[in-house]
Amino acid sequence: MKLRWGLALVGVLGALLVPAVPASASSVVVPCQFTPTPANPAARPVVRPLPFALTRGTVDVTFRFNYGPVTVRLDRAGAAPCAVHNMVSLVLQRFYDHSQCWRLSNSSRLGVLQCGDIYEVEKGGPGYKFPDEVTGAETYPRGTIAMGNQGPGTNGSEFFIVHSFANIPANYSVLGRVVSGMSAIDHMVADGIIPTDPNGPLDGAPAHPVKIQRASLGR
Repeated sequence: MKLRWGLALVGVLGALLVPAVPASASSVVVPCQFTPTPANPAARPVVRPLPFALTRGTVDVTFRFNYGPVTVRLDRAGAAPCAVHNMVSLVLQRFYDHSQCWRLSNSSRLGVLQCGDIYEVEKGGPGYKFPDEVTGAETYPRGTIAMGNQGPGTNGSEFFIVHSFANIPANYSVLGRVVSGMSAIDHMVADGIIPTDPNGPLDGAPAHPVKIQRASLGR
């Protein structure tokens, strides 16, 4: 137990990838607020990220699906540095490894793959939440990766990748974009969807299970 939590702490510290920056360097870091959710405890043992995030540069994350690898480039300099910091922390702590993506949609309003929930759709988060980081001008074209949520300020581990487009309000923090592997997601969509009520016939579980075998930094 002590070793596991020790390694987790190292992972969170490593999420910044650089030494701590003095508070006076406001252009380099921003404060983040990660609030425990006792009513929704962590689905897997993780520690909360440090309460500040870098605002410069990008970081690549590769999700190795059973369909093939998908690499996303997360933008620390964008509107959602705390969300980027959070995803890096969860990746380093292996939160997403051996998990399943429970939702796939392909309607005229929403074409996304949703992942990050350990138990089922919108159930099984990291045991904490953090605020939305949106400007109101967000759009969600093909290749966008953004945070999923269950309402304002409920971000945790859930995220979605847009495979076509998402005609949705600008309520979801944008992390970055897919830089390789969209063909793997297209293959998931081509395999079909098992519709679930009340989402409609083009929204539900992937017809063939989609699993994240491993998530890691880099390509």
